[in-house]
Amino acid sequence: MPQLGESVTEGTVIKWYKSPGDQVALDEPLFDVSTDKVDTEVPSPASGILEKILIEEGETVDVGTLLAIISDSTEGTVTTDSDTQSDKNSQNLTNLASDTLKLNIPVGGVEAVPPPPPPPKPVLNSEVSEFVTDIQSSDQKHITSPLVRNLLKQNEINLDEITATGFGNRVTIDDVKVAIQRRDNSDSTVSSHQEQRPFIKDNVVSVTKNGNLSPSPDSNVTEFIEFNNIRRLTAEHMVQSKRIAPHSTIVVEVDFEAVEHAKNNLSHKHSIGQDVHLTYLPFVAKATIEALKLFPKLNSSVVDNGLVVHRHINLGFGVDLNFEGLVVPVIHDADQFSVTGLASAIVDLSTRARGKKLSVDELVGGTFTISNPGPYHTLLTIPIINQPEVGILATDSIRRKPVVVNSGTEEFIGIHSVGLIGVTFDHRAVDGAYAAKFVATISEIISSHDWDSEI
Repeated sequence: MPQLGESVTEGTVIKWYKSPGDQVALDEPLFDVSTDKVDTEVPSPASGILEKILIEEGETVDVGTLLAIISDSTEGTVTTDSDTQSDKNSQNLTNLASDTLKLNIPVGGVEAVPPPPPPPKPVLNSEVSEFVTDIQSSDQKHITSPLVRNLLKQNEINLDEITATGFGNRVTIDDVKVAIQRRDNSDSTVSSHQEQRPFIKDNVVSVTKNGNLSPSPDSNVTEFIEFNNIRRLTAEHMVQSKRIAPHSTIVVEVDFEAVEHAKNNLSHKHSIGQDVHLTYLPFVAKATIEALKLFPKLNSSVVDNGLVVHRHINLGFGVDLNFEGLVVPVIHDADQFSVTGLASAIVDLSTRARGKKLSVDELVGGTFTISNPGPYHTLLTIPIINQPEVGILATDSIRRKPVVVNSGTEEFIGIHSVGLIGVTFDHRAVDGAYAAKFVATISEIISSHDWDSEI
């Protein structure tokens, strides 16, 4: 299972394009995987015969888990029971090693997690042994990954309640799910289930004693929609962000008349192509990039007791997937782009995101994010920080309205394009004055820059 984003710890196999025994070519589409970041097509890493599929469609597994085996010859090999057991042992060791490697991922980038070669008898090497010592419980009986520990904490389950089934007494996600189910089944009332699903009303569904949901007599007027994989993982990511980062937001009103003038005077077809419509977003993006150069602490990540300030500005922006989820493509080295270059990049990445054609590299490494709900005529948006970044900008709808215009010698009432922009920031990284000056600088650039000359 490939690493498809900094915060991604697991993925769901959606579809296999090949069956065991089929010939596969290098880089040929092999399977689809779904995460909270993206639903993407994964190419084959090698050519040969697809020997066996170890993870079936619909299964969710940790990053680094062995999914399938491709032989390096045009003829398949005979599989024995001992091969199957060896594969299982290898997969368990791969899971454990991948958890170890994930702890060392640098901020702003992703390291590949290559599966270790399957040994005859799985033995933990020194690196894995070090990891085991670090994450064992106080009674030294269980081994847990960061994802499992987070799941235990969320569901208030002690390690003593877990029966570990993984290699080397490792607690797997399935072990935790079994413990949750066992606890729920032992409760003779429905109250515990209602606590887990506080949004389920009595007149929508009822919870049977074995934990299954069944419609109530009144359910014909309501509907229970279970979270899909991308929605569930996005929810976990957002809750984690709110938990670890003290959010604060500052909003200013911005005069977009100079941008409006440039947009109206620009011949879109000749400047940036017939398929690209120049909106307000690339202007906001360009102003944000220039402001980040002056306020670099907002282009950073909190690590331990300090800030890692990124030298490159990799600008992410939210893309809605037809109301079924959200992804954040990243324009790498965005400070090297012009306004029209940003416009082209935004359209290209947005189009391919909705078509599930983005590569992994285009979804990772972001250092600052822009949320753009303005096209939906919003007035004020307060977004949640996209971890591990420390800031996110929101730009809302822009409307024509009367404003006081200062000509230098007199004031008069004019009709300008005006909107709100705001920055939500991690108060661990910077204080309000720093963030306020940052967003005020963006406002000043948008309203006073000579956009005609730049374009």
